[in-house]
Amino acid sequence: MVETVNGLGRLVSVHSTAPVFLQRAAIVAMVSFTFFLAMLLGFYVRHHFGYFLLATAFLVVYLFTMLGWWMQKRNILKIYENGISYKKFTIRWDEVAGFHEEAGEKSSVSMTLTDQNKRSVTIPSTIDRVEQASALIRSRIAIRR
Repeated sequence: MVETVNGLGRLVSVHSTAPVFLQRAAIVAMVSFTFFLAMLLGFYVRHHFGYFLLATAFLVVYLFTMLGWWMQKRNILKIYENGISYKKFTIRWDEVAGFHEEAGEKSSVSMTLTDQNKRSVTIPSTIDRVEQASALIRSRIAIRR
């Protein structure tokens, strides 16, 4: 089955959030939930209001971490033979007016694509195999020009 979006052609590559970032969020969620339960136990045993406040704080950390983890899982970069789509941004290779790469720590790369209407999208370095995606995008833009 060939997946096409707005005439972008055949799907070449899919890049979601790197597993290391999802794993970090999962660890923070597990630790904060464990401390939440421990503080509830402390509140039950000692009847001190400070334990309840700490339990509430750890619950808030847990909820925000789970929300961020869920939102990160939805960030998917799809590279097609005639363009790309990232979140709700879709662009054909011949519409690309600007492409900028910015190197980060440990050779990770974030990319910014701008179309002819001055709309732009920044693809973060948290994307899995971002260097491979950057090289593929660079080669596709060079072929079209």
